[in-house]
Amino acid sequence: MRRSKRSSRGPGKEEPWPQSSAPPRLGSVVVGVDGSESALSAVLWAAEEAFMRGSGLFLVHATDTDALARYLFQAEIDESRRTGRALLDLTAATVSARHPDVLVVKELSDRPPSGALRHAAARSGTIVVGHRGRGGFASLLLGSVGLRTASTASTPVVVVRGPTGTGNPGAVLAAVRDDRDLGCARAAAREALLRQRPLRLLRVWRTAGSRSERTASRGRPCAQAADHVLAQLRMEGLLRDEFPDLKTENEGARNTSVAGALVEASRDACLLVVGGHRGPDHPGPTPGRTTLALLRHAHCPVELVPRHGPGHGSTS
Repeated sequence: MRRSKRSSRGPGKEEPWPQSSAPPRLGSVVVGVDGSESALSAVLWAAEEAFMRGSGLFLVHATDTDALARYLFQAEIDESRRTGRALLDLTAATVSARHPDVLVVKELSDRPPSGALRHAAARSGTIVVGHRGRGGFASLLLGSVGLRTASTASTPVVVVRGPTGTGNPGAVLAAVRDDRDLGCARAAAREALLRQRPLRLLRVWRTAGSRSERTASRGRPCAQAADHVLAQLRMEGLLRDEFPDLKTENEGARNTSVAGALVEASRDACLLVVGGHRGPDHPGPTPGRTTLALLRHAHCPVELVPRHGPGHGSTS
């Protein structure tokens, strides 16, 4: 494993954050509310994020009655809306008790949940969802709403996993692959500055698993590792130019499982940021295998940064 740090602090000491650092300008925060314990954890995380950003917090509850209107009595639709309003009021009160300075906007939508969240986020908001839904066994690992939102949103999506407290001292972890992941790294840099934490750039490349793979790749690992190191150093230099007050840690590792290495690294992170690119051979409207494994098993919240245009953002 190779690591280089852009920090001059001594062992056991932490440099005070530069007073000249201004919080990065980020969009509003949108979070889904459905009454589940997982959604409440997402709401509390989103409220803290909105507080740090100095932005508004949009609480969205979707009744999904548009699609079901022909099968429901009007009384059932009205009851669904009354229940939704009561849930939004209760959730808003919970947020205001913790963060009275955060502007809370309540939105009751008749759209399907994923569509309602995307509509509320518009072009610049960050969507926050819990990692479990309310749909029984199929939603135990990753709720269907969270999966669909993460797969289709054109703005960042955070799936809240692991501890949601604000005391986690870990760095912001960015999973990077090559120069195409600069957009993902920039998003992670903004989150790191917001939290006044270091940014840890981690590149994991897969080692050969079977005997035939080991034989085919013999003689190439050193050149491959050198290419990865050079790409990371270029990325670190670009980030340093754009965010001069950012502390960075540059690390590379080889592992038989990219997802497994990133999940393990997430134990010491306060946020894991990954790109939203799917491999060209991955069919269907779902995240790639590596991304999906992180959304299901990471030990901290995972932010999925979508790819805008060819070559932007990649972890699969």
